[in-house]
Amino acid sequence: MSSSAPFTGMSHEFAIPEPVRVLVIDDSAFMRSALSRMIASEAGFEVVGTACSGAEGLEKVASLNPDVVTLDIEMPGLNGLQTLRYIMNHAPRPVIMVSSVTEAGTEQTFDALAAGAFDYVPKNLSSTSLDIAHIREDLIAKIRAAAQSRKPSPTGLSRKPPGSSWPNISEPASSTAPAIVALGTSTGGPKALEEILPVLPRDLSVPLLIVQHMPPGFTAPFAHRMNDLCAVTVREANNGEPILPGVVYIAPAGIHMTVKRFSDFESIIHLDIHPEHFPHIPSVDVLMNSVAEAFTNLAMGVILTGMGCDGAQGMKAIHCFGGITIGQDEETCAVYSMPRACADLGVLSRVVPLCEVPRQIVLATRSRKRA
Repeated sequence: MSSSAPFTGMSHEFAIPEPVRVLVIDDSAFMRSALSRMIASEAGFEVVGTACSGAEGLEKVASLNPDVVTLDIEMPGLNGLQTLRYIMNHAPRPVIMVSSVTEAGTEQTFDALAAGAFDYVPKNLSSTSLDIAHIREDLIAKIRAAAQSRKPSPTGLSRKPPGSSWPNISEPASSTAPAIVALGTSTGGPKALEEILPVLPRDLSVPLLIVQHMPPGFTAPFAHRMNDLCAVTVREANNGEPILPGVVYIAPAGIHMTVKRFSDFESIIHLDIHPEHFPHIPSVDVLMNSVAEAFTNLAMGVILTGMGCDGAQGMKAIHCFGGITIGQDEETCAVYSMPRACADLGVLSRVVPLCEVPRQIVLATRSRKRA
């Protein structure tokens, strides 16, 4: 028998994957320690360094070349947003913001997402480990998704002036133009929505209902931010309010949004904590199933970037009732999981880049007149 090693030339098949290398930047010694422990306790993750300021963080990004950076927003000196912009301009890589749930903190978080941050994890302002430990699952999931994402992210979309119409539309109008659009998204969603919602025209003839996975305290400020940017009206949904064309309704965090349709001309928003067994509340599936049942073939579903598979069953319901279903393509997604789940089910009418989503909505609904 030969003495040569039987697995020579095949060792790559059994190679252990390289760990995800993470740099933690936070001015709080407690937060640096807590975040480092959470990350290091996960198999396949390595904390390669910590930094107590934005300036030190930039030095360690250059010297350590981490795969992913967690970055505090509120820091003295070079703050998190300034640090992020430098990273994205000079050494782009996935950055996860660690932000506080305050009015200033949420606004800075959305600024960070617009500047290229991959995602964010909200922290409590308390200084006890019990108050911060609950973010571990969310933090680990987002670091893992960030490490798997492609960078740099797609370039921003060219926007049309608010209220402008689409030129050269030649596609024939559908005989059953959708009466409502339901949209679901998660990781990468705030930035995606900030790129496509301002493109929608002021005279949009249908309502648009959105589930964007966000923690409590973020959905109302996000709706206000979008309303300032858009020609259409954008607001956080309220229980029992009428559903009107040209209005974008964002589901509040921690509660499901569904619709009740009484006639062709009267529908309302319904908010409820039930059902409770869904991993995400609000759930894209819950919204889309409700819209499919209420509007049947007059429903349109749109699924954008996000982790997991929330929305797959809802998009399937809209598809089965004869509605239109649009999925964002892999190339323009921060995370392709949610659209992929729908594609794998074979329930997407069309797969388009993010920049094409507003046009698809306008094309599908343009023959429907506003009340």
